[in-house]
Amino acid sequence: MQEVEIEFKNILTEEEYLQLLQTYRLSISEAVRQTNYYFETADLQLAAHGSALRIRQKGFSQILTFKQPHEHGLLETHQPLNNEEVQAALNHGHIAPGPVLSQIERLLKKTNDFIYLGELTTDRLEKQVEGGLLVFDRSYYFDVIDYELELECSDAKSGQAFFLKLLKDNNIPKRNTDNKVKRFYDEKLSRSMTRGERKEE
Repeated sequence: MQEVEIEFKNILTEEEYLQLLQTYRLSISEAVRQTNYYFETADLQLAAHGSALRIRQKGFSQILTFKQPHEHGLLETHQPLNNEEVQAALNHGHIAPGPVLSQIERLLKKTNDFIYLGELTTDRLEKQVEGGLLVFDRSYYFDVIDYELELECSDAKSGQAFFLKLLKDNNIPKRNTDNKVKRFYDEKLSRSMTRGERKEE
C-alpha cells in the first residue's frame, strides 16, 4: 500500500507539551505506545536520498514502511510483516521481499544490504481537529526524551495556516524540526563520535 503524507511538525518543550494536552483535554495515561525500529543500507544511501526505512510495532501490528520525498510531502510504502520477518530484519538485516524492497531498489537502482540502527519508542496521543489530525508525541531513544506536535492533513496550504495559527495562539515558537529518524540518527552519530574520541584519549 502507498500513500502521500502531508504533515507539519514542531519540537516542543515538556512544558509546552503538557500545556497542549491540557488545552485539548488529553491525558498521558491514554497514550498509545509504539516502537520504531530503524534500518539503513550498509552504504547509507537511504539518508543520502532523504529517505527512511522502519518497522513500526504497535500492539500486535508490525508494519514495514519506506518513506521517500514526494512533491506534495512524503511517499510512504507500507507492508505488514509477521514475527519471523521482523526477527530476520532485526537480527540479520534481512528485509522481506515485497513492495517496500521493490520501491527501495527502484530508487537506488540496485540490490542492497541493510543494517539495523536501533529503536525509538513513542507514547502517542491524537486529536481530530478542523485542520486535520493533531498528533502529540513523547519519544524515547538512547537516554533522550523529546516532545513533538504534528499535524497530518490533506492540503498543504490550509494545513500550514492552521498549524502556524495553533502555535501562535499557544505562544509556542516555530522551530525547525527534523523528523524522528533524523533526530535518532544524529544522536546515534554523536554518541559514536564521542566514543571514538574517548578511545583516542
